[in-house]
Amino acid sequence: MAALEFEKPITELEGKIAELRNMSSSKDFSITEEINRLETKAEKLMISTYSKLTPAHKVLVARHPERPHFVDYVKNIITDFTPLAGDRQFGEDNALVGGLGRFNGQSVVILGQEKGHDTETRIRHNFGMAKPEGYRKAIRLMQMASQFQIPVLSLVDTAGAYPGVEAEARGQAEAIAQSIDSCLQLRTPMISVIIGEGGSGGAIAIATADRVYMMEHSIYSVISPEGCASILWRSAQQAEEAATALKLTAQDLKGLKLIDGIIPEPLGGAHRNPADAIAQVAKQLEKGLAELSPWDSERLIKRRQQKYLAMGRV
Repeated sequence: MAALEFEKPITELEGKIAELRNMSSSKDFSITEEINRLETKAEKLMISTYSKLTPAHKVLVARHPERPHFVDYVKNIITDFTPLAGDRQFGEDNALVGGLGRFNGQSVVILGQEKGHDTETRIRHNFGMAKPEGYRKAIRLMQMASQFQIPVLSLVDTAGAYPGVEAEARGQAEAIAQSIDSCLQLRTPMISVIIGEGGSGGAIAIATADRVYMMEHSIYSVISPEGCASILWRSAQQAEEAATALKLTAQDLKGLKLIDGIIPEPLGGAHRNPADAIAQVAKQLEKGLAELSPWDSERLIKRRQQKYLAMGRV
């Protein structure tokens, strides 16, 4: 497992435990006792470390390459998943994946950004940075959900929308705006979870939902800390200071009443126990759908729009 800088004392202890386990070929009581002592020490150190993470640390955890990604959630919580491709205007965008499936037996449309797990898949999915055709595909899926009265689940994990020239030439800003509008006009319940990074308009394009939840160590902001530091201080070296100023953690955003809840992660982050992290998200999705069902489409749209109009008002 890739170790984060602030986790090094923990990984060193875990390394010693692994060495002792390899040495313990027989039932040596003294080695077993030492292993138990080190495991207790490692757990206490983990609790202490993760109870006082700075916003900059949270950014690192949210970006950890071994956190479960969109495809991992789909494999574990969605049955009969049928991916749908293309925006019916330009082409397919693998950065944004979506389709139809069943969640606890209920038909749903599920969509989200996929970053990829290795070099090949990261390139194929463009590191989770969608182009206009990706957001237009999301619009198509939401329109389908409205037509057939199917709830929408969105899992957000992106550094932001793709900033390339070709994306701008094909109407990136318009596609994002139309996707946000489609969320607001959706005639069925929509639940969004920030499972890693929630970057700028690329995230909010599919997260303007009835319920927005964040995983405990995820982040959600208008710009990356590095981008913010480059603009304000003309140096990415100030990224740590920018992370604090941006109020991008789940705890900050819950306090500002911009999200509806925080989903707890396993001790040490979702990357240490992906199965448990996925189970926690599934539990919250189930609860959120129950709260929104049954629904009246007109009241649902009005309440959703009022929710976002009220944000930022004093």
